[in-house]
Parts: sequence; structure tokens; C-alpha cells
Amino acid sequence: MTKNTALKLVIVITLIFTIKISSAQEAKKPQQSFETKMDRFTSKTGAFSKFIDTKLPALKISFGSAETRIRKLVTGSDAFYFYQIERPGQYATSTASIEYSDLLEVIKALSILKVDVEKDIATNPDYLENKFVTVDGFQVGYFLEKGKSTWYLKLEKYGTENTVFLKDELIIETAFVDAKAKIESLRK
Repeated sequence: MTKNTALKLVIVITLIFTIKISSAQEAKKPQQSFETKMDRFTSKTGAFSKFIDTKLPALKISFGSAETRIRKLVTGSDAFYFYQIERPGQYATSTASIEYSDLLEVIKALSILKVDVEKDIATNPDYLENKFVTVDGFQVGYFLEKGKSTWYLKLEKYGTENTVFLKDELIIETAFVDAKAKIESLRK
């Protein structure tokens, strides 16, 4: 084998290797971004958006409190209502924006979770978690350890410091039912 042939062989192998690597990178699917209902309604281009907030009582959580409000979003001739729970963290603030129709589903799910928790405690598991998740990633649920339940809300789908813990489900239920009533009064 001559030097010229060896050089050509190295160049061909390098090209094949480069083509394989570049085609493998192209085959990867691009990461899809997650868009919430709030994002979708507020990102309409060519339209005015107006936010109108109505404060509600703070939500008493295990370590402090979280601010709550009803946010009315008016985009063009459409109005949307969100129940928002906001908890400042050490590095960022987490905010759940639960659209009215999702709030109705969360209230229904909470009534099921309240029944399930007693049944689950009776099974005496080492660990158990039961939750309901909205399309926007908001979660309400509980976990069991050592025969005790701990209720929680996960405010945002991604990120850290976005979970709040509550003493019991009555705090959650009262807050959600009051938010529903306030939205219904604002819609009139």
C-alpha cells in the first residue's frame, strides 16, 4: 500500500465517520417546549391583553403562606379566569395559574382524593402517593408515610421550590371552593 493510497483511505474513513456523526445528530428530535393555558392566552400577537387581579386570602401552608388571587385575562373580546397561587422561594417565585374549567376538575378530583386517603391509610403502606394533575402540570395530592398523610400542591410542572405542603385537605378544599365562587361572581 502506497502512502497515497493510505492517505486516501484515512480521508474516506474520516468522511464516513463525520457523515455518520452528523446524521445521528440530525435524527434527534428537538426538545418540545411546554405551553400552559396562561401562556397560550397571553401570547396572542396583534391583540391587547389586560390583567385584572382580585386578591383572595393567603393560603396557609406548612411553612408560611402563599398568596392567592383571581386573575381575569381579557384578550380582545375574550375573557379568561385563573385561580393563581403564588409562593416566593429563595431563588424564584412559583405560580400556579389554574384556568376556571381546570379548577372545576381539581375540585372534583379533590373530593375523590379525600375518600381515597382513608382507604389508603387503612392499607398501611410503607409509602404511597396519590395525585391529580391538570393539563398545565398543576398537581394536588397526598403521600403517606408511617400511617400519616401529607397533602401537597405542586404549583408548576417544571422547576424547583414549586411544591407547598398543607396540614390537611380542608385548607385546599376551602381555598378552591372560595376561588370558584369568586370567579363565578366576577363572571356575572
